Amino acid sequence: MRYWTNVYWNKGREAEKNQDSVALQQVLTSKGRVLLAVVCDGMGGIARGEAASGYAAERLREWFYTELFAMMRKNKRYWVLRRSLDRMVFHMQGQLAQYAGREELSLGTTMTAFLVWERTWLLWHLGDSRAYRLREERIEQLTEDHAQDGGKLTKCLGSFGYFTPQHGMGVLKPGDGILICTDGFRRRVTGEELQAVMNPRALSGEEQIGRRLKEIGETCMKRGETDNLSAVYIKVGK
Repeated sequence: MRYWTNVYWNKGREAEKNQDSVALQQVLTSKGRVLLAVVCDGMGGIARGEAASGYAAERLREWFYTELFAMMRKNKRYWVLRRSLDRMVFHMQGQLAQYAGREELSLGTTMTAFLVWERTWLLWHLGDSRAYRLREERIEQLTEDHAQDGGKLTKCLGSFGYFTPQHGMGVLKPGDGILICTDGFRRRVTGEELQAVMNPRALSGEEQIGRRLKEIGETCMKRGETDNLSAVYIKVGK
């Protein structure tokens, strides 16, 4: 199975820095093609949000190339992969809490990690970033929003205590699209608009995916979005 992918990452028109971090890794192995997409949104208004999001994205990338590949070689089951990343999330939580204690500050980040091994996908999620599955006729939100009506996060990764991630698992079909994005990327557009612009049937390659992601980002900024904007898109081929 093949995947067409692209990434959008923009600090926006008004933000002083980009507190979002993204990672996209794809490798063809003897056990099949495997892909990891990560979007992390450092908590705005809190010191060093970019440090928290960058740390989480980098540690997940390291997990992909070390622990995940080792488990794949041993043909471990999917629930073993899930428990492995659960332990990584718990470890990251402890490291961020220690760092915050030393620096006498609070910091946190959302985390949405989407792992694909051939057609099977696994999801780990904390915060109000989102993962969507897009098909020709509809868009489906795969993640919960861990936030109050005022936007304050109720779950995240950081120095606020440990939260068990939301988990998901399913099977992708040829022609499916997966969009993982921060709240700044989707807050000013509707699900119908996302479906219309990012409909996987209308996307013929990675360059076009990049242009469509940019179109959405620029639309959000024209409509008044002041936050950072980040997204990863995956189209499933045959």
